[in-house]
Amino acid sequence: MTTTHFGFESVDEQDKARRVRSVFDSVAPKYDVMNDLMSMGLHRAWKAYTVLVANVKEGQQVLDIAGGTGDLALAFAPKVGTTGRVVHTDINEAMLREGRNRLLDAGVCLPTLVCDAEALPFPDAGFDVVTVAFGLRNMTHKDVALKEMSRVLKPGGKLLVLEFSKVAKPLEKLYDWYSFKVLPKIGKVVANDDASYQYLAESIRMHPSQEELKTLMKNTGFGHVDYHNMSGGMVALHVGIKC
Repeated sequence: MTTTHFGFESVDEQDKARRVRSVFDSVAPKYDVMNDLMSMGLHRAWKAYTVLVANVKEGQQVLDIAGGTGDLALAFAPKVGTTGRVVHTDINEAMLREGRNRLLDAGVCLPTLVCDAEALPFPDAGFDVVTVAFGLRNMTHKDVALKEMSRVLKPGGKLLVLEFSKVAKPLEKLYDWYSFKVLPKIGKVVANDDASYQYLAESIRMHPSQEELKTLMKNTGFGHVDYHNMSGGMVALHVGIKC
């Protein structure tokens, strides 16, 4: 049996996707509310900065992976205009449904597709920009997923990975206290689900550091990779340019 991590737990590699899907099935109805509460609204600034750095132009093709409730897709849609396209995807149908409904409520109609980032159903070199916000750490084979993202990008295309990362040393104790003592309690009160938010805290600790992810991206098809720390390293935006 090949094992991988699900938070701090070691699980059968074949079982991780199912368990991650179960987490997001559970949190989908309260996902946006919990994002605001647990980040004190900062997730909006992190995503706004990602949109700024993406610098999407009219007519471009954009793929949003693990797009969930559609924050980035909604922001990119007016930027690509009528000649471009934003494709909104997620492996989790419940999350994608929440996002699709939200987009339609905002008057935005765009392709929405359930798909696995490790086996993207798109041809080579079709997108100018690929984004994944707070989704990479849940993927079983991050290297496979990153290779797929590289494959579907045009040469010179841009990948943006927004993800929780390694917080600065002086903030570690406070961040650990908040993550393991406070966050699950908020999840219990608001979403009636403390276990999913315990997993969230654990999955962040198991995710590669800023430098480790930079190296992984360079090894999977990206010639130039930079990262931008936000909120003391709590979150990092990695930007890779396809060779």
